[in-house]
Amino acid sequence: MELIKPGTKIPFTKYRHIAVALSTLVNLGVLLFLIIQGPKWGVDFAGGTLVHLKLQQKASIADIRSALGSLATSDMVIQDFGQRGSNEFLVRVGKTSVEIGALGAQIRTNLAQRFGEKGFEIRRIESVGPKVGADLRQKGTLSVIAATVMMGAYIWLRFELRFGLGAVVSLIHDVLVTIGALLLAHYEFDLTIVAALLTIVGYSVNDTVIVCDRIRENMRKIKRESLESIINTSINETLSRTIITVSTAIMVLIALFFLGGAVIRPFAFALLVGFSSGVYSTIFIASPVILFWEKSTSKSNGQSVTYRHRSSPGRRIENRL
Repeated sequence: MELIKPGTKIPFTKYRHIAVALSTLVNLGVLLFLIIQGPKWGVDFAGGTLVHLKLQQKASIADIRSALGSLATSDMVIQDFGQRGSNEFLVRVGKTSVEIGALGAQIRTNLAQRFGEKGFEIRRIESVGPKVGADLRQKGTLSVIAATVMMGAYIWLRFELRFGLGAVVSLIHDVLVTIGALLLAHYEFDLTIVAALLTIVGYSVNDTVIVCDRIRENMRKIKRESLESIINTSINETLSRTIITVSTAIMVLIALFFLGGAVIRPFAFALLVGFSSGVYSTIFIASPVILFWEKSTSKSNGQSVTYRHRSSPGRRIENRL
C-alpha cells in the first residue's frame, strides 16, 4: 500500500532553514522554562505520599480536606481525578510529621470516621521518601540522556558519523518538544513519563534508520545527483511507510488517551506528541544536519562544496551540492 505516488518529488530540504529556526526557538523556549520554573514533579521524584480515593457519595474537595483533619497540612494537594462525576480524588501529601508507613492507615481511619467504612475506596497508595525521590529523579534523567547517546552511537556505527550526529540532534529535539508539551498541559513528571520518553527515543530512531538506509542505498545507485537531491528522493520514497506506521500507532494512542483512564493519559499524551515530533525531526532535523555536516566537511578539506563518491576503482565522480 502506497499513499504517496512513486516519483513524487517534494523538496523537503528546501524548507530546512525555516524548520531548523522554528525548532531551535521551540527548544530554547523549553530549556528556558525548565531553568526558570522547572517541571512539576510527581510523587516518584518529589517524595511524599499519593492516595487515590473513590467515594460512594458526592463530596467536594473541602469535604475531604475537612475529613482528613490534622493531616490536611498546607502542602497537601487534593484534586479531582478521572471523569466528571466519578467522585474520584487524588490526595498528595508532602512533608509530614507522620511516618510514611503509617500515613496511609491514618488517612483511612480519618476518612472512615467521616464517610463510613464502606463509604469510600482507596484504590492506590504510593509513598516515596525524599531521598529516594531525588535518586529516582537523577537516574531517570540520566537514563533518557544515555538512551539518546547510545541510539546516536548505534546509527554512527551502522552508517557514518554524520548520520549518528543527525540522529542525536533529532532525538534531543523530540525529547524537548515532548517535555514542552507536558509542561503546557500541566502534567506531572514521574516514572511513567520517563518510560514514555525512553519509548519515544526508541521509536523515533527507527524512522531515522529507515531514511538513512534509503539515503545510503541511493548514494550508491544515484551517482550523478547532489546529496541534497538524494536526501529528498530518499525521504519521498519512504514517506508512505512513515505515514502508515505512525498513523497506526497514533490511532492506538488516541484510543488510549480518551478511553484508557486518567492514570495512563499522561503516558499516552507524551507518546502522541513524541511520535508526531519524530516524523518531523527525521525529515526536517536529521536530514539537514547530515547535509550541513557534508558541506562543512567539504569546505574544511578545501573541496568547496563538492560531494565525492567512489563508483569503481580508479574512477571518481564529483557531484555538486
